[in-house]
Amino acid sequence: MERILSGLTLGRDDRILSGPRGGGEDAVVLRLPPGKALVQTVDFLTPVVDDPFRFGQIAAANALSDVYAVGGEPYAAMNVCCFPAKCSDPAVLADILKGGLSKVEEAGAVLCGGHSVEDPEIKYGLSVSGLVDPERMATNRGLRPGDVLLLTKPIGTGVLATGLKAGRPGSDRLEELIHRWAARLNRAGAEAIRTLGLVASTDVTGFGLGGHLLEMAAASSVTAELRLDDIPFMPEALDLAAMGLIPAGSIQNRNHYLPRTLVAPGLDELLVTLAFDAQTSGGLILGVPEHLAVQAQAILTQAGDLAAPIGRAVEALPTGQPLSLV
Repeated sequence: MERILSGLTLGRDDRILSGPRGGGEDAVVLRLPPGKALVQTVDFLTPVVDDPFRFGQIAAANALSDVYAVGGEPYAAMNVCCFPAKCSDPAVLADILKGGLSKVEEAGAVLCGGHSVEDPEIKYGLSVSGLVDPERMATNRGLRPGDVLLLTKPIGTGVLATGLKAGRPGSDRLEELIHRWAARLNRAGAEAIRTLGLVASTDVTGFGLGGHLLEMAAASSVTAELRLDDIPFMPEALDLAAMGLIPAGSIQNRNHYLPRTLVAPGLDELLVTLAFDAQTSGGLILGVPEHLAVQAQAILTQAGDLAAPIGRAVEALPTGQPLSLV
């Protein structure tokens, strides 16, 4: 591990008062600015692409996303990794860690240690500490009737990853698409939250767009009206799904959440399923008051994100379903 870490260019940072570098401490001590609340999260996953550097970037972006979802800024991160060291090339782990470091640095955070475990299956992610203004933060329980629902990344990475694992023709293209979106930081969404004072947000990961939106609506005591035709599905994901390459996790999401979903008659069943496609490092769903929607879209699109209006929040349905597909 010392040889692997020697290849990482970890810079010194004034935020670190004491840590592993230099003295070999097991814990890191960080200086925190006044007036901020602490955001803490941890997430790690198994590889979704073949390239180890790209996998490291995707896993790191996925872990950092929870901080952005509340409007926070990543401050410090620690590696969490499982690796079959006895039977795998250590260079693979080095590339994973380099990929993760590149995203931590892009986020403006400091990487200050971590923990590794010998394991038959590769897993990697981050424990992340972030900072947020407690007066300007968002939660998944902040939706209000009339809020416009904006989505910041397209849907379909779960299907693409399944196609990649199946060795479908054009696998290089699939990996490029997964990396393009899943390695993208949700920084612009957090900026919109802080700038506009938004109070409703969540990120889209394993439960899929429909699942996370349903949970958000239920926590907010409203119904989320999701317009199926307005969801930005990746065309390649639609093609693969039509061939039956739908992840088991996405099917499980659909089966779990559909009993609590009002589905309008005549909707395309394949698109309904894809609305619950399990995402890796997906975008944010922002609940935006209608008079702020244009400003929010401008912040997102200027940064290169999507700003797709996919529905709205309405008064809770008398039938009690938190999600309505129309």
